Amino acid sequence: MSLRNPVLQLKPRTDRSLAAVAPPVAAVAPAAAAAVVAAAQGGLVESAALLRGAREVLIRHGGEVYRLRHTRNDKLILTK
Repeated sequence: MSLRNPVLQLKPRTDRSLAAVAPPVAAVAPAAAAAVVAAAQGGLVESAALLRGAREVLIRHGGEVYRLRHTRNDKLILTK
């Protein structure tokens, strides 16, 4: 009997599953669109603007999908 916790390895989501979860940028709220513009310009982006009240958000970068999660301990975790 092993006392080690099993390791869970997540595979990146495909574009098909991402489309079902995240709306296109044009369909997001104006505040979130402003956050995208601010990020593109190298400015400060509030986490609330990215998460929009959710506990997690999916981010597509370089053909991969990442998950940004807001934890119960008020931390942000970015996973691939």
